[in-house]
Amino acid sequence: MMSQFDGAIEKYKDEMIKNLAVRTRVGAIEELPITFEDEEHNLEELVEINRKSNMVILDASAFPQIIPNIVEAMSKSHMNLNPQQDGTTIYIPVPKVTKEHREFLAKTAKQYFVKCKDLVGNIRNEHIRILKKQEGISKDLMFKAENYISAIQKQYVNEAEQLLKAKQKELLGES
Repeated sequence: MMSQFDGAIEKYKDEMIKNLAVRTRVGAIEELPITFEDEEHNLEELVEINRKSNMVILDASAFPQIIPNIVEAMSKSHMNLNPQQDGTTIYIPVPKVTKEHREFLAKTAKQYFVKCKDLVGNIRNEHIRILKKQEGISKDLMFKAENYISAIQKQYVNEAEQLLKAKQKELLGES
């Protein structure tokens, strides 16, 4: 159970690092998941990626049929990207950092927190279900075990909430 809780927090941290940087990282663009022929690939596996001063250029000449999937994935990502296509080349201007963009990222951080909190809650519920299926355990012991599991869940949710507050502070430029 504890390792599942730890895994949920680690996944949350990874999502925040990958997707919630004030400046859009080329690494985040490279790791953007693209569905191609019913399989999920990282963008870097399908196209050649070049970086200019404030632009990322994708050469999709090897798989031109993937271009609509790439454009769709970018529009669904939370990276504030506006790709422009010219033949088999996709130009992605790296967005300027605006107050609106920072606020959007802070809102997105809250969404990741809610997902993490729900995952931690689901892990708790799963283990309480397993506990209730056990036979021969007194009601008193069952009650104490449920309270213990709930207390641990609250610790992990509080940890995730502290990470959220720190990330929102960073994103909004507060000191």
